[in-house]
Amino acid sequence: MGTPIEKSINSRQLSALMAESPGPPPPRSRRLQSPEQPPVAAAAQPRKPADAEEMARRRLKDSPPAPSWFTPKRLLVIFCVINMLNYVDRGVIASNGVNGSRSTCTKDGKCTSGRGIQGDFDLNNFQDGVLSSAFMVGLLVASPIFASLAKSINPFRLIGVGLSVWTLAAAGCGSSFTFWFIVICRMLVGVGEASFISLAAPFIDDNAPVAQKTAWLAMFYMCIPTGVALGYVYGGLVGDHFNWRYAFWGEAVLMFPFAVLGFVMKPLQLKGFAPVDSKKSVASIETAAIVTEDALSINPSKLVGNEGTGSEAYHEPSKRSGCLSTIWNEVARFSKDMKALLVDQVFVVNVLGYIAYNFVIGAYSYWGPKAGYNIYHMSSADMMFGGITIICGIFGTLAGGFVLDRMNATISNAFKLLGGTTFLGAVFCFTAFCMRSLYGFIALFALGELLVFATQAPVNYVCLHCVTPGLRPLSMAISTVAIHIFGDVPSSPLVGVFQDRVNNWRETALVLTSVLFLAAGIWFIGIFLKSEDRFDEDSVTQAPATEKANLKPLLDGSSPESVNEV
Repeated sequence: MGTPIEKSINSRQLSALMAESPGPPPPRSRRLQSPEQPPVAAAAQPRKPADAEEMARRRLKDSPPAPSWFTPKRLLVIFCVINMLNYVDRGVIASNGVNGSRSTCTKDGKCTSGRGIQGDFDLNNFQDGVLSSAFMVGLLVASPIFASLAKSINPFRLIGVGLSVWTLAAAGCGSSFTFWFIVICRMLVGVGEASFISLAAPFIDDNAPVAQKTAWLAMFYMCIPTGVALGYVYGGLVGDHFNWRYAFWGEAVLMFPFAVLGFVMKPLQLKGFAPVDSKKSVASIETAAIVTEDALSINPSKLVGNEGTGSEAYHEPSKRSGCLSTIWNEVARFSKDMKALLVDQVFVVNVLGYIAYNFVIGAYSYWGPKAGYNIYHMSSADMMFGGITIICGIFGTLAGGFVLDRMNATISNAFKLLGGTTFLGAVFCFTAFCMRSLYGFIALFALGELLVFATQAPVNYVCLHCVTPGLRPLSMAISTVAIHIFGDVPSSPLVGVFQDRVNNWRETALVLTSVLFLAAGIWFIGIFLKSEDRFDEDSVTQAPATEKANLKPLLDGSSPESVNEV
């Protein structure tokens, strides 16, 4: 069978190549020819058309593929835009323009009407926090599922499905009419994002230049604070000038082209995973073995086919048993992979520090504008927090990635950077909330966020490189699940409950910021652990050597058509 490139050759291309093929060699000089051979006989043999066609095909096969528009840098840009839109949604739901406030009445009977989601649905602070955390529920449930499905379904198609769900759910948020309806839509937004977060980083890690892997990851994760900050600004502007519902509808329109792209984009091979054809072959062999084993266990004598009824006797039971065995094998494989992650001390310590870190960052992103508005009486808290976060997020995240590459990107150096920047960032943020001056708060808080955001690339670098290539999607998924289920999912409601009790936003902010010191301490422990970069280890699911030529990561100047597609 020919390669995809060979199949695309038309007759016109073959004719052109045959025309370019060298003709028969000129006759040799008589002085150089053997006397036994006539000079005409050596040159009179015409080249057969079939030989010319075969030569043309061989030249096409051996020639380098034509440059492709779909290069690693463009892949990075596409993933960055999708990631940014995901986090714009986080900023939108937290912005004062969209989130709003409840209606209030003073003791002298003066009342102000509510606005935004909180005003329309008359939500207290706990319900408002639940609205934020509902998104995380869908995310943490669906992330491991998508990571496991990536071993049998093309990841780009999974991303297309997830982003389609995200688009519909975002439109549903804008059309919601009750509190519980918008809660369900927020859960579905999390389900949609789950397909993307566990698969994008491994693709970037595969295709990034060796000396710039952390820098490329930094560019990708830079979109987290940038997206949240843009969400603050976008939500504030749309909510104040139009209606909070338009903010969600706008998100859905922007994400729709990327959902379509997930279905039409040429798929790439992810390192550590066998191609689809190989997996189908292995699955068919396993299924055949299961069917044979089941048939033998039912009645070995019927394999002889007495009276022609043997296959009919065990066909249905073996089919059911084969299906159950396939499900059981998937569960067993998932359990084995989970065990490999949970016994990895480097992975566990890295995720524990990330949980404490995300507990603070999640609450900052949701309650930050409201806390700033109440403590310092900011007239435009959305704009202020959005501006600080976007600037510090961009420069802090990029700096963290480039510094780790300059230090020599190793797991031990990543832990040093994580512990040091988080500790210093915690000092500046804690001091900022102690300041009475608005300008003093802005300066110190900006320095603190600059340092805190430098952790984004190193922490994900550790997640990707402390496990074998085949475990990277699951590592990213479990890391995401853990930091949300133990981090920002409970932090928003807990901070809301704490604030309802103490009724002092400054005290609430100081208690919350103290958790960053815990994150720094956990990451410092990682420096002393025995660590090993396992990126180059072969996975048990790696493709056979004969197929690796068609399974290279996307490289500049290479054609994506050389990659196997579902």
